[in-house]
Formats: sequence, C-alpha cells, structure tokens
Amino acid sequence: MDFKQIQELIKMINKSNIGEVTVEQKDFKVTIRQKEDHITQVVSQAPVQAAPVHAVAAAAPATPVQAAGQPAADKPKAAEAVSAKTVTIKSPMIGTFYRKSSPDKPSLVDVGAAVSPGTVVCIIEAMKLFNEIESEVKGTIVKVLVEDESPVEYDQPLFLVEPA
Repeated sequence: MDFKQIQELIKMINKSNIGEVTVEQKDFKVTIRQKEDHITQVVSQAPVQAAPVHAVAAAAPATPVQAAGQPAADKPKAAEAVSAKTVTIKSPMIGTFYRKSSPDKPSLVDVGAAVSPGTVVCIIEAMKLFNEIESEVKGTIVKVLVEDESPVEYDQPLFLVEPA
C-alpha cells in the first residue's frame, strides 16, 4: 500500500461514519481512527528502529525586577496572552522534520508567513516516505518550534499559528 492509497483511505474514512479501520498487508499494518473532533490518526505498527530523541531542557527566563524590588507583571501576562490565542500545528507522525522541500530550496514557511488550510508548512520523512504536513488553520506563523532535520515524535508541537 503506497502513501497515496493511505491518503485516499483517510479521506474516505473522514467522509463516512466509520470510527476505525485496520489494513494489514504482509509486514505492514495501518490503523486509522476518527477522534470525536474528526481528526484522523494514522498509526503504523510495522517494526521500525527509531533514533533516540534527546530532549533539551530550556532554562526559564528570569523575571525582570522593578526598581522597588517587586517583579514586573507585564512580561508573563504578555507571554500568556500570546500562547492563549495561538493554535499549535502538531506532528501527525514520528519521523525527521524538514522545513525545506529540498536542500537547495527556501523554507516552506518562516515566522510571519501567512498560512491557510492546505498550505504545506513542512515535510516529515518516515520510513523513506516524505510526507507533506499541511496547515489546518488560517493565520500567521508566530514561532517555529523544531530545528530543521531533527527527529520529531507523534503529536509534538511544530509551529505556533496566530489565527486570522
């Protein structure tokens, strides 16, 4: 079963009332489930050797201090406001994250780029297949959360988008 056939199967499941379907062929198995909010998951259960992912802990920024010795409350509120009104584009699979369609091409999207549903924002390589990841929202890219050519996990945040 090739990637195009899997995409067609996902489209048919989305249009139907089927909650879950599993297709098995030799050593390949695909399960497609509809969540309650109609987002489709693709889970491959074929034996795969995944590269270890190294997490990097970011140090929390120090809170600015006013002249009177009291912490300034403006910065945390501004950060909360930005995160409260953004939408996260998450990885639908495990693989390697690429911001470019090829090494000699520009990034598909950068911070400040306008996106709409169907806009390709990145490519994730999984099992030698290059999968285009599309935006599901209309808005502006606020932040890129993953470095180019780094491994990503299922449901890992990739981009923050401010909805239009």
